[in-house]
Formats: sequence, structure tokens, C-alpha cells
Amino acid sequence: MGRRVLTVILVCLASFGAGVTALSALRLERSLSVGSVKLYVDPGHHGALDLYVPLVDWGVRFGGVRLPVRLRVDVQRIDRDAAVRVAREGTGAPVLLSQIKRDATDAIASYLRILIAVVVGSALGFGLLVALALRGAGWSFRTGAIAAVASALGIGVALVVLLPPRGDLHAPTYYAHGPDIPRALRAIESASSTSDVLGQELDAQLVGLARLVVAPGGRSQLTGHPQITVASDLHNNVLAIPALQRIARGFPLFFVGDLTDRGSPLESQLTQGVLRAGTRLVFVTGNHDSDASAQELADRGAIVLTERGRLLRGGRFGPMIVRVAGLRVAGYGDPFRRRRARGYLSPEASLEPRASVAQQDEFAAWLHGLQDKVDVVMVHEPGLAAKAIADLRASPPAHPLVLLVGHTHRAEIQIDDGLTVLNGGTIGAGGTGNLDEKAPIGAARMIYAPVSGDGVAPLAADLVEIDPGNGSATARRYRLDVAHTSQARK
Repeated sequence: MGRRVLTVILVCLASFGAGVTALSALRLERSLSVGSVKLYVDPGHHGALDLYVPLVDWGVRFGGVRLPVRLRVDVQRIDRDAAVRVAREGTGAPVLLSQIKRDATDAIASYLRILIAVVVGSALGFGLLVALALRGAGWSFRTGAIAAVASALGIGVALVVLLPPRGDLHAPTYYAHGPDIPRALRAIESASSTSDVLGQELDAQLVGLARLVVAPGGRSQLTGHPQITVASDLHNNVLAIPALQRIARGFPLFFVGDLTDRGSPLESQLTQGVLRAGTRLVFVTGNHDSDASAQELADRGAIVLTERGRLLRGGRFGPMIVRVAGLRVAGYGDPFRRRRARGYLSPEASLEPRASVAQQDEFAAWLHGLQDKVDVVMVHEPGLAAKAIADLRASPPAHPLVLLVGHTHRAEIQIDDGLTVLNGGTIGAGGTGNLDEKAPIGAARMIYAPVSGDGVAPLAADLVEIDPGNGSATARRYRLDVAHTSQARK
């Protein structure tokens, strides 16, 4: 009995190993209307469908694959005439776009059929070989053969059910290899769509890809639309400041707290580079900043916002609402910020204190008096704004309101009608004191347009993440100019 069980285990392991090897090894090329692609599977990742263009080092990643593999479609050759036609005619070329999508769908389907057949055949064949080898040692071939057939069939069924992409394909991640994240962001802009209908979204991405290939150095940004960069939680990681400077270059930088760990004078000196990261620095304190570090930033020209108004030189306070790049902005300092008079120690026993109900009520009352007069509100801790967010969801503001937060070290966006809560993650990858978090360097961008009278219309938000180990960057765009029901995304 024990020998039979061992036979089944050995044959199943052999079949599985052969199947995974075949899954990784099979690579096929297929011709499309606009060129050729190479299709293959890259195991060991979160399930996704990847379209990658090595020529311009740019890719787009969709979810929908339930197996822990990436189904890769690498563009090998581009028919320039077809690409030029798509780029010029845009989504007004429905026949050509439909043909491209049909070709791509057929190519993927053909590859999957061949892949499944090869994987099942390899698993079955190698399993039977192991069963024969065990038979030579006096073990049961029949038991081994049954195990090989069952394993191969199980692998085949799993591939049929879990490998083909299914579900939503309307929220892709755009990425580029290497540290130059602006390339990925420019690629996103070239693939921006004007509708959340799936078919039109895919059309727009194909048009963007064509334009990217035809003129990779001449892609225009969203003409006429201003932008801001959003970051927080550097936590003294000065090694991340150059990455922040690259992301924020040319735009105002809105820093939502925790620039330092204690807000001491030494830390303030180390993090001075943030002042030069964007065209202007707009800042609110986090629980790891201090009154002294905030004042030093204000003295050096930064726009430091507090619940009492803008902090000015000499400790005075200015207007509650300031204008930055056409945005009406207010900010709320963290109630747990450090104090120079207390030796920069946390005011609470816990290093990560939580906002009380009374503090949440105070913030909600403060925001209620401002929400119809501002476009952007900055507050470090999302928990402090929890009651205000619930109130705004129950009774949406009269015009779009964007709440910028930090603290959690997780890039996230929550989109409701009239309200967007945007968290760029941690620009310091958790900071020098939190290296065990293994958090990516994270920031965000918001793109908006002025409207008649006061106020702006938010158009899109990009969540940007950079792997601090290898410099690879990803950027995901969320549209803010269409109606949404309450949803949270990472």
C-alpha cells in the first residue's frame, strides 16, 4: 500500500514538473494585421495578460488571468504603414481596429490551444516514463499510469479554466522597465480614452500604441491640462529624493506629511531636497513631523497649511485657503505631530496613535465649513477624515472635491460621485526605519482642468510605484471625469 502511494506521489510530481516546464518553454510567433507578436507564459506572478513593446520599453497589463502566471504578448515587428494609419485616424478607424482585435484574439486563442495540448502531452508523457522506470524497479505500472493520466487531465482542466483572460479589462496598468518613470506616464497619456466603455477603451489603447511606435519621442502630454504630484511618508529616506524629484519635475508637489521621523533639526537638514522637487512645495504635517520642521519649511518658502490657515514666517498664520496652480487648497495639520518643546517625542504612548472620535468630529466640522470653497484638502491620516468622508458620501459636495491623504504606506484611490480620496503610498518606501515593510516607492499625479468660475474638474489620477530594488516602474491611471459609484482601488 505504501509503495502505491509513493508511486502516485512520484508520478504526479513528475507530471506537474514536466507540465510547468512545457508551460514556461513554449514560445510561438503569430502574425497580425499590423505586425507580428511572440506569445509565451511567465509563471510565478500575479495572474495577468501583458502586452509589451520591447522597441520602446513600454507595456500594458490587464488582470483577468486566474492562474499565477503572466500571459505575455510581446510585439516583435510593426507594419509601419498600418501603424501610421491607426495613429492618424484614431478611434475613427473602426474596421482596422476591429481587425487588429480579431487578429489578436485569434492569435491568443490559437496559442492557448497549442499550449494546453503541449503541456498536457508533456505531463502525460513524462509521467508515463516515470511509471515505466518505477516498473523496472518492481513497482506497479498500472498505478503509475493512472496517476499520470489523472495528473495530465487535471493540469489540462486547470489551464482551460484558469489561464484564458476573463473579466474586466478596463483598468490596465501601464509600465516601463528601468527608473525613468516619465516614459511610462507619457505612454499613459498617449493611451488616454474618452469613454469607459470597454470596446472604446481598447480602441484608444491600440491607437496610443500605434502613436507610441510611430513617434516614440514626440508624444504630447495632455495639452492645456495642469497637473500636480502627490507624495507622502518619506520618513528620512534621502535616497528616494532623486526619484521624487524626477516624478515631480515641472509640477507643484503636494506632500501629505511624514517627511521626517521626528521632525528634528538634523532631519530637516537631510530632507531639504524636497523643497526643490517641484515648482512649489505644498505641505501638511504628519504624526512624524514637528512644529519646528513645519516652521522651517515655511521660512524657506514652502506653502505649509494648517487647520488655522497657512503658516507664515515667524509663526504667524495667513489665509485658510490658498491658490496653487489654479486649485483652491486647504490643509489640516496632524494632531499628533511632534513638538520641539517636548524633545520631538510622540505626544502619545503609541508611536502610531489613532484619531479619537472627538478629533474626527473636529475635522469633519472644520471641513464642513470649507467644502464648498475648496478643490483640494490635505490631511495626513485617513482615519482622522473617516467621519468627514462618510458624511460626504452620504451628501455629496456641490462640486468635485479631492482629499489627499497618506500614513498607510499603501497607494490607493477611492472614487465616489463628487469625492476622490487619493493616497500615493510611501515615497520613501516605508522609510529607513521600516525596511522590513518592503514597500515600493509610491507617489501619485492628479490631472485636472479649470472650469468656468471658481473650481476645477479633476480628469484623471495616476498611481505610480517604483521598485526600490531594480528601478522598475508601474503607473495605473484612474479616470475621475465620469460618474462612479463608491469604489476603492489599489
